[in-house]
Amino acid sequence: MSSLPEVSDSASPRGEPFVWFTGLGLIVGLFMIAGLLGLVAWNGVKVFWAPPVPEARLKDGRVVLGQLAQRRVKPSSPAAAPRYERQYQVGLRELNGQSFLWVDEAEVVSESFPSGVLGLERMENGPAFVRPVALVRADGTRLEAADAGFHPALLAEVERAHSVRRRHAALVRDGIGSVNAEMESTRIDLRRTEDRGGDLAPIRTRIADLDRRYAELRGQAEKVLAEAGKGALESRDAAGRPVVTPSLALVRAWRPNDMGWTDRAALMLSRVGEFVFDEPREANTEGGLFPAMFGTLVMTVFMSLLVTPFGVTAAIYLREYAAQGPVLRAVRISVNNLAGVPSIVFGVFGLGFFVYVLGGSVDRLFFADQLKYNNNTPVFGTGGLLWCSLTLALMTLPVVIVATEEALAAVPRGMREASLAAGASKWQTVRHILLPASAPGILTGIILAMARGAGEVAPLMLVGVVKLAPTLPFDGAAPFLHLDRKFMHLGFHVYDLGFQSPDSDAARPMVFATTLLLILLVVVLNLGAIHIRNQLRRRFKSAAF
Repeated sequence: MSSLPEVSDSASPRGEPFVWFTGLGLIVGLFMIAGLLGLVAWNGVKVFWAPPVPEARLKDGRVVLGQLAQRRVKPSSPAAAPRYERQYQVGLRELNGQSFLWVDEAEVVSESFPSGVLGLERMENGPAFVRPVALVRADGTRLEAADAGFHPALLAEVERAHSVRRRHAALVRDGIGSVNAEMESTRIDLRRTEDRGGDLAPIRTRIADLDRRYAELRGQAEKVLAEAGKGALESRDAAGRPVVTPSLALVRAWRPNDMGWTDRAALMLSRVGEFVFDEPREANTEGGLFPAMFGTLVMTVFMSLLVTPFGVTAAIYLREYAAQGPVLRAVRISVNNLAGVPSIVFGVFGLGFFVYVLGGSVDRLFFADQLKYNNNTPVFGTGGLLWCSLTLALMTLPVVIVATEEALAAVPRGMREASLAAGASKWQTVRHILLPASAPGILTGIILAMARGAGEVAPLMLVGVVKLAPTLPFDGAAPFLHLDRKFMHLGFHVYDLGFQSPDSDAARPMVFATTLLLILLVVVLNLGAIHIRNQLRRRFKSAAF
């Protein structure tokens, strides 16, 4: 009887090099992801930090005062002896024509960080780095920069300007905006009544009352600005040119070369708060991103609510009810191929079918008066939140279907057979046995759909996303969630900053900050869904024993 050949312990198992190769691929992939996230996080957080501001003196006698933005090899420099140049953010676009200035390092004679330099964020023309001269307060009193109370008084003026702008914005947005909306509806009623030969007197009275309310609110808004006074900050730039900034234009003021780490951290938190909760300004290159963040959140949640029932229902039918055969295989192949269709194709389909066909039909059926008496202005026959959500729901539908089918297939066959043997119907088995058991897998598909849908831009550009939205899709006016409104989106905001901004240098930092905010929003949404999935998984495991 022959014995089996002995295998030496020192011999390498077959395929071990491929194991090391796949492990290396995993490590490289993790390093790439970590590097990408680290790059975005570093450049995104750096936007909110306020470093010291240098003053550079050049050989030609010029003085440059500004924040160092970047340093690079001069493009015309030969490789053997590279020369470097620096980019300073000098601000004062109204005087310099641009906010950034490139300087050859060979031209720099000296560089210092003088005390007393003032950094300003303004409503218009970007930031400014100046030497303060005096502060003219709203009551007309003048406070010189050398006085001990100058900086506290300046900060008080900045806070007062914030308060005035908030009051003015509330009057314009809430008061005048609601009157304008009511006025538009009343004028439609007027045209409708004229067309039908009705009594116009009550409607004309209502229009006169709205005109009176509009004039009162406009007067209150102008009074708020007038009460703010004519305060201003007088200063000079590095070349000695006078710079006068109205107090109402001041957003923030700080002394970059006289601050400690605590003050810089407080300023950073203030900037982060503005970035998250305020509205954008200066062609989206400054200010906050609350409308874009809110629009992204509402659209993603609404898309998830739309795609979940359709995707789960389709997967249940394909897995549990449909007869196996060539037709079903063709359907599955089509669903899998649908996941690889470019997103812009879904955008074209959404524009053609959802907006023009469905939206146009809804307008003709339910908003015929709006079309007839308001210059043929569509309500749902144009881009909006509803059509964006439906388009992305259709795009992510294959992800949910495939994940749900896999989750249903993973349920042990014995659970189905036990339920049917106990007298339960097919639907009762699906509802009470299969769906609870496959809920974690279904949520995995929803998580993947949310992650893809939140970052898509191309289809949204065609079906409802805009650069600036005057109102949010959700507010206190009935019906509260306005599905017909256009909205802002973080992904489109990144595209707009990167490719459509008139000042690419000023927009570059905001690109990283917006990308970081989008990543954090997707992570928060996914963590919420993962938490729910884990809760369901633990609940199902505990019920199995």
